[in-house]
Amino acid sequence: MAEAEAVQLKEEGNRHFQRQDYKAAAKSYSQALKLTKDKALLATLYRNRAACGLKTESYVQAASDASRAIDINSSDIKALYRRCQALEHLGKLAQAFKDVQCCATLEPRNQNFQETLRRLNTSIQEKLRVQFSTDSRVQKMFEILLDGNSEADKLEKAANNLIVLSREEAGAERIFQNNGVALLLQLLDTKRPELMLAAVRTLSGMCSGHRARATAILHAVRIDRICSLMAVENEELPLTVCNLLQAIIDALSGEDKREHRGKEEALVLDAKKDMKQITSHLLDMLVSKKVSGQGRDQALNLLNKNVPRKDLAIHDNSRTIYVVDNGLRKILKVVGQVPDLPSCLPLTDNTRMLASILINKLYDDLRCDPERDHFRKICEEYITGKFDPQDMDKNVIAIQTVSGILQGPFDLGNQLLGLKGVMEMMVALCGSEREADQLVAVEALIHASTKLSRATFIITNGVSLLKEIYKTTKNEKIKIRTLVGLCKLGSAGGTDYGLRQFAEGSTEKLAKQCRKWLCNTSTDTRTRRWAVEGLAYLTLDADVKDDFVQDIPALQAVLELAKASMTPDKTVLYSVATTLVNCTNSYDVNEVIPELVQLAKFSKQHVPEEHPKDKKDFVDMRVKRLLNAGVISVLACMVKADNAILTDQTKELLARVFLALCDNPKDRGTIVAQGGGKALIPLALEGTDVGKVKAAHALAKIAAVSNPDIAFPGERVYEVVRPLVSLLNTQRDGLQNYEALLGLTNLSERSDKLRQKIFKEKALPDIENYMFENHDQLRQAATECMCNMVVNKEVQERFLADGNDRLKLVVLLCGEDDDKVQNAAAGALAMLTAAHKKLCFKMTQVTTQWLEILQRLCLHDRLSVQHRGLVIAYNLLAADAELAKKLVESELLEILTVVGKQEPDEKRAAVVQTARECLIKCMDYGFIKPVS
Repeated sequence: MAEAEAVQLKEEGNRHFQRQDYKAAAKSYSQALKLTKDKALLATLYRNRAACGLKTESYVQAASDASRAIDINSSDIKALYRRCQALEHLGKLAQAFKDVQCCATLEPRNQNFQETLRRLNTSIQEKLRVQFSTDSRVQKMFEILLDGNSEADKLEKAANNLIVLSREEAGAERIFQNNGVALLLQLLDTKRPELMLAAVRTLSGMCSGHRARATAILHAVRIDRICSLMAVENEELPLTVCNLLQAIIDALSGEDKREHRGKEEALVLDAKKDMKQITSHLLDMLVSKKVSGQGRDQALNLLNKNVPRKDLAIHDNSRTIYVVDNGLRKILKVVGQVPDLPSCLPLTDNTRMLASILINKLYDDLRCDPERDHFRKICEEYITGKFDPQDMDKNVIAIQTVSGILQGPFDLGNQLLGLKGVMEMMVALCGSEREADQLVAVEALIHASTKLSRATFIITNGVSLLKEIYKTTKNEKIKIRTLVGLCKLGSAGGTDYGLRQFAEGSTEKLAKQCRKWLCNTSTDTRTRRWAVEGLAYLTLDADVKDDFVQDIPALQAVLELAKASMTPDKTVLYSVATTLVNCTNSYDVNEVIPELVQLAKFSKQHVPEEHPKDKKDFVDMRVKRLLNAGVISVLACMVKADNAILTDQTKELLARVFLALCDNPKDRGTIVAQGGGKALIPLALEGTDVGKVKAAHALAKIAAVSNPDIAFPGERVYEVVRPLVSLLNTQRDGLQNYEALLGLTNLSERSDKLRQKIFKEKALPDIENYMFENHDQLRQAATECMCNMVVNKEVQERFLADGNDRLKLVVLLCGEDDDKVQNAAAGALAMLTAAHKKLCFKMTQVTTQWLEILQRLCLHDRLSVQHRGLVIAYNLLAADAELAKKLVESELLEILTVVGKQEPDEKRAAVVQTARECLIKCMDYGFIKPVS
């Protein structure tokens, strides 16, 4: 019985195979294999299942099944050939060659076998040639690199070749197999910078996308040695070693998006121990005096990038908890470094800021209040532990630490300001005779005055001290920082005219001093950058921003600093962007509700006041002046800055400025001409959610009125589509929806490739939704966009599909009272009915009003709408004789006759001609006859 059932299942499998249902066939063969012990039948079943494996690209299974068939019958020619095919796909060319050789021996005249033999022979020879040439090239390169007498140009060429080779899988594997890691370690021992760089870059290439190789390299080179290389006093080597360590971390954690190859997929390596060891060594680097400033920066960069979760939806934040428990005090030590003290670790201009960013990211990555309380207690214990009446250096370090935390998690920083003695110590240090103490205190006061309540305390207690320091100090660094401190305190009321902190005219005096420093080219760049920061605060005052945009030398000085900001100093971009946001009033302003204002006045609450110079006329004037000063080209330069410099917050500020500059349609040509269009694309694709929306809105404004070929030349135009589609969202406001639709309409008119891109970005359902919108302009814009989109074949298929009301919506929109909506809908319907006869029939079925709507179109006062209606009538007449008969029997024939008899003047030529073509079509059918 079982044998008979097995045969039956085999036959069933054969039928499935003939119908190309290979999965069902394989299932039948598998069931049959369980029921039979007959060797001949077993061989047939395995051979057949191997054929299914080839068809479904399950080559490992196919090779295994074919092998089982061959084990039963070694001369099974079909099984041999199927195994050959599977092995070839698996890259096992030598074994595949042996199988097809057997096939060719058994059937020497089979052309298929002979052809496969020739092909495999060629592939094997090529593979051997590449392998041997790669092996010899690798060996030769190492010989040149390790030869102390090699010429400089030969050394450089060999090093570059090795790096290039390591970035290809075959080359990386050959280097690894040929004892390459040991040879690269010898290169590191040479202590020659160019060879060390080449070795590290080669190791990076070998690690990328290969977990097993990355693990082996990490253990061979050792994490302590990698960290010691990163610690050297050299700008290039620490960065290169940082890239190596990042490649190892990506490979270990699976962050590398490249596909793992071959056996790599089968390896399951526990990387947690290695990851913990790497993190531990990086934390140790932070507090070691042997580590250079650049090395410390790279360690902080690696921690910033790899410790906090990339997505808060991931529950596991164990890496952050480990760093908080084992390394937070070390990070706080870096934040609290004072460059002028003898105990200071080697630093760069950015080290403390990178440490502040890390503290902020770690704090944000905590999941609950107990974790945050633990974090805060460590910070409190560290700071209070530093306070010492006998040792002023320790007090300065404590205040510097608070200052650093205030630049990170503001909430935590403000809590620490409430610790007993912290604010008093800040004010006391301002009065110290040591310049280092004054410098730290002034910076701390600047950061502490972020909140208005704190600023009020400092205004009461510290302004007189800051003024005194400003007058008496001869140290430019302290003087400029003191000025910035006064600027920040003066702007603590924000844009509220009623909350001015200083006497009338004081902020203008501070701004004048900042502008004076900016225009003094003999002043060092660092000091001038502090002056920009001062303006970033003061330009919240409308008088200051108005004076600033009229001071052409000062404005040009700021823009030149921004252009030259592609340096390691990361602060100036943010300051310049903030200043421009203030000047263009592109910050968020809370909507003032008159009823609430009355209520606030009645209850004697403070009501925010708008400065007279913050009204639209003044803002427009400032925008004009900025555009005339060439601000767009500067913004375009800023957008190109290195990612580490250009933070998401800075991107958001730049997007706000662009949006404000694009407000007037007359200015958009200037913006496009100076490269604003292409500069906006990266801002719309990455950064904060608010920043992306603002940049996308600015892009929409440009795309709505500009020629896309000029505004976004080349392939860049396709990158504009996604940001515009993102604005078609009910959470966005009506203006953003409207301008996005106008932009998409303009783009969809250019080419079918652009229409295809819009379709792929799934914009069609959103465009359809806005065609239902009650708002006239939104409905009109959406219908015009759809009118362009229906030219695309895939969009037409959506209309052809059964079970949707898309065509009905277009027909009903043709009957709207709005001329523009009618025009767009009639255009869409004309193109759809011209493209598919099926849609001509469908049009007559979607609504009983179709004929009435068509007649209204053909009699429309607006010639463009009338012409489109007549084209639809012609498409219906041409589609089918029965449909044509129905139209002729209606009043439409009379309409066509009246229109066709008109004299075709210049304006009416197209309308009259189309009506006459409709009548000719009726004559062709024999429904009407010409009058003699």
